[in-house]
Amino acid sequence: MSVAARFMLLVGLLLGAALVSLNLGSFAMSPLELLTTVLGHGSAKQELALYAIRLPRLVMAMLVGIGLALSGAILQGISRNALADPGILGLNSGAGLAIVALLYLQQQAILAVPGALWPAVAFVGAMAAAIAIYLLARRQGQVEPGRLLLAGIAINAGLSAAMLVLSMRLDRRLYDAASVWLAGSLSGAKWADVLSILPWLVCLVPLLVGLVRVLDLLGVGDATATGLGVRVEGARLALLAIAVAFAGVAVALAGAVGFVGLLGPHIARLIFGPRHGLLLPAAALIGAALMVVSDLIGRNLLAPIELPVGVVVAVIGAPYFLYLLVRSNQRAFAT
Repeated sequence: MSVAARFMLLVGLLLGAALVSLNLGSFAMSPLELLTTVLGHGSAKQELALYAIRLPRLVMAMLVGIGLALSGAILQGISRNALADPGILGLNSGAGLAIVALLYLQQQAILAVPGALWPAVAFVGAMAAAIAIYLLARRQGQVEPGRLLLAGIAINAGLSAAMLVLSMRLDRRLYDAASVWLAGSLSGAKWADVLSILPWLVCLVPLLVGLVRVLDLLGVGDATATGLGVRVEGARLALLAIAVAFAGVAVALAGAVGFVGLLGPHIARLIFGPRHGLLLPAAALIGAALMVVSDLIGRNLLAPIELPVGVVVAVIGAPYFLYLLVRSNQRAFAT
């Protein structure tokens, strides 16, 4: 199958999942009713469900999936570690802790930050976590993939504990909202949320496109990249900042959703190979589809009870992570 055909297949799967997501909900809409509503001839109830509830939630799921998948692809590229993921490495926890701290400060009337600036706050938290991990993973001036994973797991555990302790100091209303958000949720997504994340992605994607060749060179080793004129440390830091930004804005709006940044790049690598010019857009499509499907399952599996999208993604992603972990250990023993 050609590359174009494989991309068309991914786009088709994403569009198919999106259409099913728009059809299903608290009340079902057939494809004909959906088309009628889009053409402006639906009932008031159908228009409300489509334009005010389902469509912004669908777009938000896609954008969050794109952000997390691209973040994971970058982290795996710069660390040369197949297990790198913004959730596993603690970036999601760093962003989450920053948001919970903001909620606490607002509760105490110490600081008030508009909702549109929450992605920036999450970026600061994720960047602080990334810097700590980066410093711990360095040895003799280089970042070691094994140390990166261990440092990320340690930082993630510490930040998760701090986030839990701080969330328990919130009042009951904020605690309930924070608990749902920390589990990863798209509930209540609005067009304002979409507009708050969209400018970040519009700015970050061109920056990433400009560094695709550098990302490929970093994957073959620091010595080779240096020999080809790449300033390795500067390039790695720039790419790390972009990965942190992608993860931070996604977490700010959808909560600590894990494993999307692991599954998206891995599946894309199996289909298209290691070249980031193909891997990155494929990972973005797969990440978007994974979020849409997970949200669809969460909304309808136990309806009217809604499962957080983060829980559904974890159920899908955790077994795959264990498989990768076992496979990497087997390779280590073989060598």
